[in-house]
This record gives sequence, structure tokens and C-alpha cells, in this order.
Amino acid sequence: MGKERSGGEKQKRMVVGVVCNFAAELKLLLTALLLLCTLVTLLQFVPSRFTISASDLRFCISPIAASPSPSLSDTQSDDLLSSGILRRAFHPYGAAAYNFITMGTYRGGPNSFAIVGLASKPLHLYSRPAYQCQWLPSNSKQNNTNITSSLAYKILPDWGYGRVYTVVVVNCTFSHPVNLDNSGGTLLLHASTSGGGDSKFNLTDTIPALTEPPGTFNLSLFTSKPKYDYLYCGSSLYGTLSPQRVREWIVYHVRLFGERSHFVIHDAGGVHEEVLEVLKPWMELGYVSLQDIREQERFDGYYHNQFLVVNDCLHRYKFMAKWIFFFDVDEYIFVPPKTTLGSVLDSLSDYSQITIEQMPMSNKLCHSVDAAKRHRRWGFEKLVYRDVKRGIRRDRKYAIQPRNVYATGVHMSQNLGAGAKTTHKTEGRIKYFHYHGTIAQRREPCRNLVNSTDINFENNPFVLDTTLRDLAGSVKKFELKMIGSRLYNTRQ
Repeated sequence: MGKERSGGEKQKRMVVGVVCNFAAELKLLLTALLLLCTLVTLLQFVPSRFTISASDLRFCISPIAASPSPSLSDTQSDDLLSSGILRRAFHPYGAAAYNFITMGTYRGGPNSFAIVGLASKPLHLYSRPAYQCQWLPSNSKQNNTNITSSLAYKILPDWGYGRVYTVVVVNCTFSHPVNLDNSGGTLLLHASTSGGGDSKFNLTDTIPALTEPPGTFNLSLFTSKPKYDYLYCGSSLYGTLSPQRVREWIVYHVRLFGERSHFVIHDAGGVHEEVLEVLKPWMELGYVSLQDIREQERFDGYYHNQFLVVNDCLHRYKFMAKWIFFFDVDEYIFVPPKTTLGSVLDSLSDYSQITIEQMPMSNKLCHSVDAAKRHRRWGFEKLVYRDVKRGIRRDRKYAIQPRNVYATGVHMSQNLGAGAKTTHKTEGRIKYFHYHGTIAQRREPCRNLVNSTDINFENNPFVLDTTLRDLAGSVKKFELKMIGSRLYNTRQ
């Protein structure tokens, strides 16, 4: 009994010793279990849309895997030559900019395509990158010998305004029509750096620019009457826009452009919920298309990639409109009384491009007659003073017949087809009133009330001009007729 009792005491002392020796580890284990249980409990109260997937975990570790160290065989080191000269080595890592970023690819005809995108500006400024197009038929009976290829030429339409990226329109013209049998196929763009960035390598990226599924090629698109008489290609909208100013602008131009018109709005962050409510009635009626282009903000180009957006719009709707207009949402197109937009453009139909004269309006001066009612007046109804300072070159906006244009800009196109003409002599026939900056103001624009037909304000001469004010009543009646009173309570 004494031996058994002493043996049991030894076992108890052994267990206590083990526990004491591993006390720290046990505390850590218990703490970890407690935290795990707490986390599991908390996750029960997190919304179901919150999940942690394998892709999320891959994203977490991707920075580690994305930039692997060069292999020892590729890594050079400084070398001391027999002549005593130390030859230094350079070690490149990563990439400063993408070779090419596509936004859209469109048919230009039975045998031509236009690829609209961004590319590294230094690459185009200091090197000679090259492009080649290739058509791969879907028909499995056609082998590689039937694949046609085309040398492509590039257009840089942003007038050198690009930043990290510049806009590139690549024109692919094949020696004969492709996909005439409507069996489908894929257009490949081979974009080569031609040694730009690193003269040791001529890197080429093969990009699937466009896929035409079988039965989708419509040859009649290039010869049929356009769906729209007039189409508006809007620049990138950004910032905190005024819903009321957008409301006024869209109804004014739908009335002016007529039933066979369409407006393409590009949202670069400016179409917030209140602006969307203003656009919805016109979207429902088929007058407005809204494109979310906020993703382009990833790529550092000029002015929210404005040149990219207008070129994509040109080629996307090239065969769907007789005329395409390019101007901003604080600008109002005007044609004189007793004329229509149609009659004016018919008189200018010999030109592929017309530019439009600017009428700069004050964004602060209002007439004192509107003092009591200015909060109920529309912007173009109460901002009635025009800047008449002479000797200033003012920007013009423009309209084009798109089938004769290969690329475009913000204030005009410099890439018209052979034989296409431009005229700037449109004074007296068409002009635009510019209320600079009012679209981004969410406050009452009337800062100064004036009781005069002319005034010198901030060192500029202004005169009273009620041209658009006189149209306000008709525009408001048109809105009521088209969409009712659903926008009556729109805020500044």
C-alpha cells in the first residue's frame, strides 16, 4: 500500500510538472481558441454578402507573386574588365505603363476596323511602336493559310495632351472583305514595342480586339439610312453636377434636335443619384444612353480620358447617325428663328465638318427684374449677360458627318477622309451659348443683380442678351408634354 501511495504521488507530481512546464503554451492556445470563437460569433452578425473567397486570398498574396525576383541566370553583375574599366549592370523590374488598353473595336466597313484605346505616351513619343491586325475565321474548315493579315496605321488624336497614356486609334484595313460568309471570327491586334522601353527586346502583345459570333455581321449597316439624324457624343462627366442644370440642358436639346436624335452620356463619376433621376425619363423614352466609364480613371490620361471617350463614341455610332455633335453640358446650341437645325445642316451638307461659334455668357450676372423670382427661373432663363470683349480667340465646338471621319478631338477633328471638307464660316446660321462652370455649381448662380443693358464687370464688358431666355417658356411646355411634372421638384 505504501508503494502504491508513493507511486500515485509521483504521477501527480509529474502531471503538475508537465502543466507548469507548458503553462505559457496552454495560455496561448486557450487565447487563440477564445479569439477564434469570438470571431465565429461575430461573423454570424455580418451581412451575408460579405464573404472571404479563395480569390480574395489570392489577391492578398498577389503582391508577393506579381514581382518575382529575376533568376540568377538572367541577373547580370558589375564586371571589371581587363582594361581596368568597370562595366556597370542595370536590373529592370516591373513595367511603368501598359503597352495597350482597349476601350472598343468597331467595324469601319466590310474590310476595315477601328480599335480605340490608350497606350504608353513615352512609348509613342520617343519610339516607334508598330501594330498589325489579323483575322482568324471561326470556320474550322479554313486552315492557317486562309488567315489574312493587315498592316495597320495609328492615329494619335489628342494633340499631345496625353499624360502617362495617350489615345491611339488603330485602323486595320484588309486587302479584301472579311467574314462575308457570316461564319464569324476574331480580330487580333499585334502590338509591338519595337524596342521602345528596352532596346534589347521587341515585345509584342497579341490582343483579341473583337469577336464576331456567327450570323452577327450586318453588311447593310454601311449602306442603309442612319437610325438617327443627330447624335450627341458627350465628354466625360465628373464632379458634383447640378441636377437642375442637367435637367434644363437635356430638355432644351431634345426639343431642338427632334425625334430622330439620341444623346450618349458618359459617366466618369458625375452622374450621382439626383442627376440619374433627371436622365431616367429621357432614357425611358429612348433619347438618352448612359455609359458608366468610371473604370477609365485607373489610367492617367488627359482630362478623365476625354479624347478616348469621344473617339470611342464616334466609331461606336459612326453608321447610326447622319451628324454627330461634340459639345459640353454647359453649352446650348442655337439656330435663328424661322430656321431649324435640319434646314441649317442641309445648307452645310457639302461639308464633312462644321465648327460652331461661341457666345460666352456670364455665370454670375442676372437682371434685377428677376430678383424676386430668380430661384424659380431656369439657368439659361436668368443668366442674360453676354461677354463682348474683343480680340480674344474663343473655343469653337463642332459637328461632323461621321462616315467621312477616322478620328476626332474635343474642339474639332483633324482626321477627315480624302476629299472631305471643313468650314468655319457658320456665323449667323448656328452658334452656341456657353454658361461656363454653371453645371458644377449646386447653388443659386445669380450673384449680382444688374439693372442695365450693359455693364463692365471684372474688367470685361457685358451686354444684355435674352436670346435663350425668350425660349424658356416653350422649353418648359415641351418638358411638360414629354414627361409630365415628375421633375418639377429638382434641386439645384
